[in-house]
Amino acid sequence: MLLRHILTPLPDNVLDSLEDVGIKTDEELLFGDMIEIWQKLLDGNVSLQEIKDARTLVASQQAAPMVRGDELLREQVHQQETRDNAAIFCGVKALDDLVGGFGQHRLLEISGDKGSGKTMLALQACVQHLAGFPGSGTVWIDTTGDFSIDTVPPGMLSGENANNISTILERLQVSLAFDLDALQEILEALQDSLNIEPNLRCIVIDNVTSLIRPILSITSSQGHSVMVSLMRQLHLFAEAYSLTIIVINSTSMANPRNMDSRFEFTNRKPALGPSFTYMTDATIWLSKADHPHPQPSSTSGDVHTAEILRSRFTPSKTWCPFRICEGALRPFEVLE
Repeated sequence: MLLRHILTPLPDNVLDSLEDVGIKTDEELLFGDMIEIWQKLLDGNVSLQEIKDARTLVASQQAAPMVRGDELLREQVHQQETRDNAAIFCGVKALDDLVGGFGQHRLLEISGDKGSGKTMLALQACVQHLAGFPGSGTVWIDTTGDFSIDTVPPGMLSGENANNISTILERLQVSLAFDLDALQEILEALQDSLNIEPNLRCIVIDNVTSLIRPILSITSSQGHSVMVSLMRQLHLFAEAYSLTIIVINSTSMANPRNMDSRFEFTNRKPALGPSFTYMTDATIWLSKADHPHPQPSSTSGDVHTAEILRSRFTPSKTWCPFRICEGALRPFEVLE
């Protein structure tokens, strides 16, 4: 930085004398030999003490604020404990136990056919978390323009929280990203805000398929390389800021069936190719149950199943049933 641009200016006679001998920046003054600088000032208008004072002033202006290491460590440990304690659960015990808690996974994939409850599961996990932790925030990245915060049903919460759902949802930020460039801009903005106020705990990308599928090609590996880079970036982002990032993925046909599922009738699989599932910490597969359970009454909701296709933290090919009723996930109960 030029010496004349420093916040607290040096005396004019010192500035003029230094510039006359070619010393115009803070780096030249701070790292130059003080005696040599003084000897260059042949006019004698600046004393050695004035050079020392100028260097001290510039150093204080340009140096980073001092922080004690023990205080910084204590603050970082406190922030980490706060984030770790801010658990993320969807509120359906069997599902939370199956996944091992959504906050345990840094990068989590939710996949399943249309109407299986993918968006609902991610949204309920966010809403439950916001209700339980008033200091936390979540971000919903909508890639299709179909999401509306006004359609969130109060039934996702219970008791007093259901009445305060509009206030709770003020901490759910919705952003639109119709291509990968827009997603990158959102992630960069989130990184800047997290460096200042690290209260964000969960990011949902609904859905990642519409961003990646257009760039994949059977004749070129460039699209696959972009996909790998994006998922690695998301993983590093989640690790750096102790976040849970949920990516919602569509499906494609499995011929003859999905070999990762324990059910023989599963004839679809997560989209974006076989390598995508290994780029996340876990894959949850949601589906509507055909007739493996007693039929629900009109008020109990439809029966769905959640299955862990693959996970680094919990057993794979484990599953549980649940119900969807009035726009919210509910525990499965066998009807008499």
